[in-house]
Amino acid sequence: MDFSLSRVRSEDVMYLMDHYHLPSTWATVLARRGVSSRHDVKFYLENGLGYLHSPFLFEDMESAVERVLSALEDKEKVCVFGDRDADGITSTALIVRELRNSGLDIEYLLPEGDDPYGLTLQAAEKIKTLGASLVITVDCGISCIEAIDELNRCNIDTIILDHHIAGEVKPDAVAVIDPKDPESGYPFEHLAGCGVVAKFIWAFRFAQTDLWKSNVILLHAEPGPGENSTTIIQAVQLENLCEVDRIVDEVPNGEVDLYSSRIVNFLNRNLPILVLDKSTELKVLRNAFGKSVDISLNEIRGELEKVIPSVKGKGLFELSKRSRAVLYQDGHEELETLISLFTSYCIYKYPELSSKWVNLLDLVAIGTIADLMPLKDENRILVRLGLDRLSNAPCQQLTYLLSKQNLISRPLSSQDVGWYVSPVINSSGRLGKPSVAVELLLSDTLEDIESRTEELFALNRERQKRGEDAWEIVRPKAKKSLEDFGGKFVLVDDMGIERGLTGALASRVLKECTSSPAAMVLADAGDGRISASIRSRNSFDSRAFLAKFSSLLDDFGGHKYAGGFSMKEENLPSFKKAVEEEVLSMDLFESENILNVDLVLDENTLNENLVNLVEKFEPYGEQNPPLVFMAEGPEIKNVLELGTDREKGNLKLTLGYGRYLWNCVFWGAKGRYPKDFTINDRVKVIFRLGRNYWKGSASLQLTILAMERI
Repeated sequence: MDFSLSRVRSEDVMYLMDHYHLPSTWATVLARRGVSSRHDVKFYLENGLGYLHSPFLFEDMESAVERVLSALEDKEKVCVFGDRDADGITSTALIVRELRNSGLDIEYLLPEGDDPYGLTLQAAEKIKTLGASLVITVDCGISCIEAIDELNRCNIDTIILDHHIAGEVKPDAVAVIDPKDPESGYPFEHLAGCGVVAKFIWAFRFAQTDLWKSNVILLHAEPGPGENSTTIIQAVQLENLCEVDRIVDEVPNGEVDLYSSRIVNFLNRNLPILVLDKSTELKVLRNAFGKSVDISLNEIRGELEKVIPSVKGKGLFELSKRSRAVLYQDGHEELETLISLFTSYCIYKYPELSSKWVNLLDLVAIGTIADLMPLKDENRILVRLGLDRLSNAPCQQLTYLLSKQNLISRPLSSQDVGWYVSPVINSSGRLGKPSVAVELLLSDTLEDIESRTEELFALNRERQKRGEDAWEIVRPKAKKSLEDFGGKFVLVDDMGIERGLTGALASRVLKECTSSPAAMVLADAGDGRISASIRSRNSFDSRAFLAKFSSLLDDFGGHKYAGGFSMKEENLPSFKKAVEEEVLSMDLFESENILNVDLVLDENTLNENLVNLVEKFEPYGEQNPPLVFMAEGPEIKNVLELGTDREKGNLKLTLGYGRYLWNCVFWGAKGRYPKDFTINDRVKVIFRLGRNYWKGSASLQLTILAMERI
C-alpha cells in the first residue's frame, strides 16, 4: 500500500491553531497542504463577499463599464459572442440576462455546428448584419486579432471578457478584461470565463449606484506609545472601494509642520475624510496638530449601524477585537476594521451588489467546475456560495434539471456538479447546439424550461451514445499507444471520431490507462484541420506540454490538467513524431497509485465530527483534491459482496474503530476478499469520508482507497 504523508512543522500547526482558533486536525491539514499564509487561509475559512477581489482592480474595468453605460444611454444594439462549452454557455447566459434586464437590445452568437472556436472573420461578418455597434466576447476573444480589427474597420467596438492566455499581440479592443493578461492588474489569474463575467456584472451594477467613482479617505488616529507625546495616524484612500494609497505616520504632538508633513499632505486632497466616531478622532488629532487647525471629518457610525447592527455601541478598538478581517492582516487592526466595515456597508447596502449578485453564482460554480479551474483563492468563495445557491435556492431554469438528476433538497458538492450537471449542459455544445443550453438558462416560463431541459437530456443521451461508439474505436488504439510509449503517454488519432468528443474520450482513456500521466485524442475538424484534446494528472502540465509544439499548431490553450489545440492536417505526421521524441525523453512520472494522506487518525479523532472538516474544505477539484485519511487498527466487522463480476465487483464493509461502526464501500475490491482480508481482521486503511444520500436520508460513509491486513 503506497502512500505519502508529508512532514509538517509543529510551529506551523501551532500558529494556525492559535491565530485562527482552529482544532489541531484542521490546522494539521492546512499545514500539510501548504496553506499557511494569511492570504491563502482566509479563502478556506471565510465566505464573505468582502474577501473577494474588487472587479475594479482590472485596469480596464472602468472603461468596459463606461462603454456599456454609453450603449445603454444611446440605445445601441449589442452582440454577445460566447463559446460552446459549459463555461462559455454559462458566461453567455449570465451577461445576456443581465444586459437585457438593464434594458439593452441584446443578440448573442455562439459557435454552432462545426464552427471553429472564437470570434472569427466569418463571425464578424454575421455581426455586421445584426447592426450591432458593440460586441462583448465572453470566454473567448483574447486571441481573435483579425476579427476584432475587422470590426474596428466597421466602427464596431469590442469589449473582451476572457480568461485565456494572450499571444504576443493583444487585440485592439475598447477594454480587455482577462486575469491572465500580465497587464490586467488583477491579483488572481485563475478565474473561469463565467467568473470574469460575474465580476463585470458586479462592476456594472456598482456603476449604477451613488458609489460609482466615489473617492474617500478613511482615517483612524490613536495616541502613540510611551508618555503620550506622539500620535499615530493611519489613513487609506479608496476609489470605487479599491485602495489606491495608504499612510501610517507617527507624528510628535504639537510639532507637526503643516506645510511639509506627509500626513498633512495626504489628508489635504480635497476628499471626504470618513471616521467611525468624529468626536473621538477629533480629540486625538487636536493633540497632534493643535486646536487651531480645522480638520473636517465625516462620521459614518449612523450609516454603518443601519446596515451592520453589530456596530452599535462599540468603539473601533472593541470592534477590531471581534473582526475576522483583522485575522488576515498584518497590523493596523483598527484601520483594517474600519476598511472592512465601510466596504461591507457599501456592498450590503445594495442588494444588487450582495444578495442578488450571489444569486448569479450557481452558474458561476457550474462553469468554474466544468472548466477545471483551480479551486483556490477567491474561486473557493465563488464556488462555495454557488454550491450553496444550487443546494438551497437554485434559479428556476435549473430546478427541473436538478430534479431529474435527483439533486434536489440536499447539499451539493463540486463532484455532484461535475458528474451530473455540467456534462448535461456541455452536451449541447459537444453536439454543435450550444444555444439549446443558453436558451434554457434564459427561459422565463416553466413550459419552456421543461421542454428545453428535455431537449438537453436528449442531446446528452445522444452524446453518451456517440461517446460509447467512439470508445470502441479508441480503446484498442489507446492500449497499443500506451505500450508504444512505454506507459508514459497515450495518443489516439482517428478521423472517424467527432471533434466534440475528444475531451470526454481523453478523460476516459486517462481513467482506463492508470499508468499514463496524460492522454491525447485527435479528430478531424473539417477543412483540412485537426482538433484535439489532452487530459493529464500528477505533475504533467498539459498546457506547457502543448507549448513545446506551438510551431506546428494553429492555436492551443487550456490549463495544467486539460488542454486543446487545432492544427493543419498536413502537420499531423510531424506533430506525432515530435510528441514521440519528447515523451520518450521524459523521466517516468510518479505513480498514480501513491496516495497523499492528509491526516492520520486514531480512535478518538476518527469520529462523526470529522465530516465538519471534510465539508469545510469543500469545494474540491483542481488543486484541492478531496481529503484523504489513514487509520491503523480498525476491525472488519462485516463484508457484503456486490455485483456478479468476481474480480471487478465491489465490497460493502463495516469497520469498527473505538466507539464507532463505519459503513464503507471499496470499489473494485471484490476479488481481494477473503484472500487479502476477512472478517475480524485488523487493517490499515486509507479512505475518504462523505455523506451517502439514499431515499431522502443521509448517513456518513467511508470510501476505501486502499486497505491491508495488519
